[in-house]
Amino acid sequence: MSELHVRHPLLNVAPSKLRPTQMTVGKAEVAEKRAQWRELGKKKRKELIEAHWFPGVLGPKQRVYIVDHHHLGLALLEEGVKSVPVMIQRDFSWLEQDVFWRAMEFNRWAHPYDQHGHRVDYNAFPSALDSLADDPYRTLAARVRMAGGCAKDATPYAEFLWADFYRRRLKLPGGKVTAKAVQQALLLAHSRDTAYLPGWSGAIE
Repeated sequence: MSELHVRHPLLNVAPSKLRPTQMTVGKAEVAEKRAQWRELGKKKRKELIEAHWFPGVLGPKQRVYIVDHHHLGLALLEEGVKSVPVMIQRDFSWLEQDVFWRAMEFNRWAHPYDQHGHRVDYNAFPSALDSLADDPYRTLAARVRMAGGCAKDATPYAEFLWADFYRRRLKLPGGKVTAKAVQQALLLAHSRDTAYLPGWSGAIE
């Protein structure tokens, strides 16, 4: 069994080498993070990267899998950032690939669901961040949270649960998240229909 995670808990890894543990991102969110990055000076960029280390797990063949910050990771990859800090949470490099993914899902470090909300096989996980599919409902869920529709919750993949709720209730023509769609989603966020979702902030009577 490797002890890399004990001796070197913080690694510097090229974004292109990071392996995702989810199938999708909201590409509009990624674009927003890229725009924010471009507005920063050299010092602020360095501070941002140092303040946002990526939680990761060491997998088979010593590959580094990140378990959060997929949107930021993809944004930094597309902006040509050379390396990012990754804090290794666990070393699963000694496991066989299928056992690795089962262990990851058991620990709530993997979300094997595609952009349609359908569960997929573990071998369908993309091998790089730039292969993640776009899920506009994930963007919608994030916009609702930022607009105060729900609270940020520590539950893993919380916004994916919100995305799946909206996927069943709202149409997004052309996959576009419009202001009208956000307003409709906000009304639903404060209904009793969403009381089971993480971060629910109560119904408006």
